[in-house]
Amino acid sequence: MYLFVVNKKSGNGHGYRTWLKIKNALDTRAISYRYLFTENAGQAARLIAETLSEPEHWQGVAVIGGDGTIHSVLPVLKDFNIPLAVIPAGSGNDTARGFGIPHDPLSALDIMLAGQTKAADLIVTSGGLTLTALAIGFDAQVAENVNTSLYKKVCNFFRVGRAAYIVGILHTLLTFKPCSLTVTCDGETTTYRDAWLTAISNVKSYGGGLHICPEAHPGDGQLDICIVHGCSRLQLLRLFPTVLSGKHVHLPFVKFMRGQEISIHFDQQRLALGDGENMSTGPFDIIVEPNALQVYAV
Repeated sequence: MYLFVVNKKSGNGHGYRTWLKIKNALDTRAISYRYLFTENAGQAARLIAETLSEPEHWQGVAVIGGDGTIHSVLPVLKDFNIPLAVIPAGSGNDTARGFGIPHDPLSALDIMLAGQTKAADLIVTSGGLTLTALAIGFDAQVAENVNTSLYKKVCNFFRVGRAAYIVGILHTLLTFKPCSLTVTCDGETTTYRDAWLTAISNVKSYGGGLHICPEAHPGDGQLDICIVHGCSRLQLLRLFPTVLSGKHVHLPFVKFMRGQEISIHFDQQRLALGDGENMSTGPFDIIVEPNALQVYAV
């Protein structure tokens, strides 16, 4: 039996339209399933826990929605040791991209039904669990500005979700100010002046396809960290097109680290987003929990 968790409002209603396609395919193939509609994180976690507690052989939980919906169910899936299936229906879909899951819902469904899973690490902070990336600083503020904007709805309507992040970068550049940052990675401490952002990543890309940590792998037991510091606003603006292809790795104001235990401390309050969801404002003590989740993937 499979459990489908459907965020009907995800992607400006794309979640519900996707569910109708999936439901038709399941019924046609006579596959046993249950489903839940959800609109917020607390509701999703509660309903899933109640359902998975029932005496049934659960083969997996499929999330039809965006990265935020997936983020909300991570603790339940970890506690019940149930594999995650991703049917992308959000604006960024970084989880699907990170595990090579196609955007086409029926193709994503086929991956789940094929039954092959991969072990994935989880990023652990005091604010909870994250699967894709923990963004702190400028990139988090960009995402927050995008998520609360009118232009995100417009971009989703025209199926150009990535464009919303480009507008968000320009929006955030007008007000954001860098500050001093201290990073401790596996016991080694470094301080950076005028730091713009840190991204602690479990997958290669975030923010709708920005290849922030091109060497990251979700199941290697390590977290990849990207730090951007000591650059002007114009240099930062020029940075983001290079992140689309991963060419930013050669820039002198971009620093990479890799480790299992990380401490991040900005000398000013900074927003953190895990899987695009608000986590806290720091300071941040971060560890990796290796192979904590199974994900249906090829």
